[in-house]
Amino acid sequence: MPDPAPGELSLSKLLSTLRLSMNPDTFVFLTFPIELPPPKTLPVEMYFREQEECTVITTLESAKKYSLECVFSCRKITCKVHSSLDAVGFMAAISKKLTDRGIGANPVSGYYHDHLFVPVDRADEAVKALEELAKDARTME
Repeated sequence: MPDPAPGELSLSKLLSTLRLSMNPDTFVFLTFPIELPPPKTLPVEMYFREQEECTVITTLESAKKYSLECVFSCRKITCKVHSSLDAVGFMAAISKKLTDRGIGANPVSGYYHDHLFVPVDRADEAVKALEELAKDARTME
């Protein structure tokens, strides 16, 4: 049996200690057939094998360099708090805040941090909304 996932479990602590950073690059989503992996030199931010094909997130610059068809120009916002992979409600609270602002987000959870891929033209607004969420959580302590 695997060990429990490290990181913070408390929703109130996760929200009140939330800090954000936004990567300056523009990212895009693209797909590759399962039997045809992406070019070995393509910088991959995320690779996920789905039933239909493999989803890859890379920079727009890299997609253009390799002449790859891509969709969803977005920015990556990193939640700078070590949330446990077992944490309950953290992404739901974030999603609700962004939903209330009409901002779509594609979350990706890593071992240490959660990341959000949000539309390029709404990225600054998304950061402000999440900073407001964190501030509100701090005042509730």
